[in-house]
Amino acid sequence: MDGVEELYRLYSEDVYRYLCSITRDAALSEDLLSETFLRAIRAVGGFRGDASVKTWLCTIARHVWIDELRKRKPQLSYDDLLAGYVEDAAPDDPAKSAVNAAVAARAKELLRTRRPVAEQAFLLRAQGYSFAEIAQTCGISESSARTVEFRTRRWLRETLQQEGFCDD
Repeated sequence: MDGVEELYRLYSEDVYRYLCSITRDAALSEDLLSETFLRAIRAVGGFRGDASVKTWLCTIARHVWIDELRKRKPQLSYDDLLAGYVEDAAPDDPAKSAVNAAVAARAKELLRTRRPVAEQAFLLRAQGYSFAEIAQTCGISESSARTVEFRTRRWLRETLQQEGFCDD
């Protein structure tokens, strides 16, 4: 346990300052600092020494901060997801709203016809997950996650265009 205490004593102030610089919130930075060192303890066996310990800890801190942001981020609905495929409608424009609803409904139907991994990869990417996280969730390689998501997105756009739902 002395090694962990020494690690904390040597680097906690630097990591805390780094977290404060990216969060702009001292209380949150304290919480994230604790989580950073917990993760570091769990991952210490994987430290290869390619970078300094301080750099390694700041990298972990950045990932902890990103995870915190994801927790705070509201989940996207299909309608939010498809924002790029439908035009913005004025609240008092029922015709445009009806068109948008039709495009969103058709896109939902189309996505459900794909393999589950394709739909899942597409939705996870739209929610801001990295390809590494998508790969882990779907049980595929990172390059496969990139390929599946790209092909699904391209297929959805082309299909909607062919059906006259969107221009481009």
